[in-house]
Amino acid sequence: MHHNVNVLNARQTTLAGLLAVAAAASPALAQGGAGGGTGNTVLYIVGGVVALIVFFLFIVAFQFLGLWVQAWTSNAKVSIPDLIGMKLRKVDMRTVVINRIRAVKSGMEIPTNKIETHYLAGGRVSNVISAMIAARGAKIDLPWDIATAIDLAGRDILEAVHTSVNPKVIDCPAPNGPRATIDAVAKNGIQLKAKARVTVRTNIARLVGGATEETIIARVGQGIVSTIGSAEDHKHVLENPDEISRTVMRSGLDAGTAYEILSIDIADIDVGDNVGAKLREDQANADKQMAQAEAEKRRALAVATEQEFKATEQQNRAHVVLAEAEIPKAIAEALRTGKMGFMDYYRMKNVQADTSMRESIAGESPQR
Repeated sequence: MHHNVNVLNARQTTLAGLLAVAAAASPALAQGGAGGGTGNTVLYIVGGVVALIVFFLFIVAFQFLGLWVQAWTSNAKVSIPDLIGMKLRKVDMRTVVINRIRAVKSGMEIPTNKIETHYLAGGRVSNVISAMIAARGAKIDLPWDIATAIDLAGRDILEAVHTSVNPKVIDCPAPNGPRATIDAVAKNGIQLKAKARVTVRTNIARLVGGATEETIIARVGQGIVSTIGSAEDHKHVLENPDEISRTVMRSGLDAGTAYEILSIDIADIDVGDNVGAKLREDQANADKQMAQAEAEKRRALAVATEQEFKATEQQNRAHVVLAEAEIPKAIAEALRTGKMGFMDYYRMKNVQADTSMRESIAGESPQR
């Protein structure tokens, strides 16, 4: 802001001077016109054009002069041709120069060309310089090439350096995740609900290509579930929650990640449902339903068999009726052919009548 105010004041002063020169030259120009001096008119026009060119060059030079002086007095020299080249390449000269000054004042000699290259690549120059200054103060080795690579990879290099100096805590599971607790079941069937807090710091060497916080959360959750699941009794886990931390820490969960796990602390652990009892109840209900299905199947088979027997009985009765229907035909045929006499027929009818009377007296009805 101070630099812009100086430039504006300089422009106003120069413009005022040029207007004063033009005002002083107006009478002479009028006299020249009255005298008909064509040469003087041309001379004044050329002088005006030269004055405008000088004014333009002065304004342009003043834009670079302020940054050049600022860099020179800070012992972070930037040449005028470099500044002109930045202007032509649409580079923010002030960003490049100020950040070079910051680097030099912090004891780091970073060439202007490298800063300009990172700016043109779309990097956050101020963020990278701030991260390198913070890393230098914390005795962390962070070369320019690694810092710019991390920045261009989309990682916040300044936050990574701060995390490396001041470790941060990651909640497991994540507060905005689908589950509020890590649920696991011990061998005795009791469910435990746990929450953990993981303290990590950034590993600068593995920041490019290393896994993020989501991987840390997933691995810690997996380790807690495995540890609780291998416990014989949930009471042992409740009495010694630190065993979960020790077991998970020995698993090397930070391998291949951008962080180094410093500690895993069980923040909370509660008893959940009796999952084993529920599973046994569900299994008993399933067995009961299967037994009922088998009994229903056998009942249906028995009913079907009974219906088949009844159908067979009716079929046999039909055969008996058909056979009895043949008897009158046979008697008629015997009478016709003389194999049976008329008296024989009447004696047979008398026997049938006696048999029917006896059956009625005995209370028995003939089966048809």
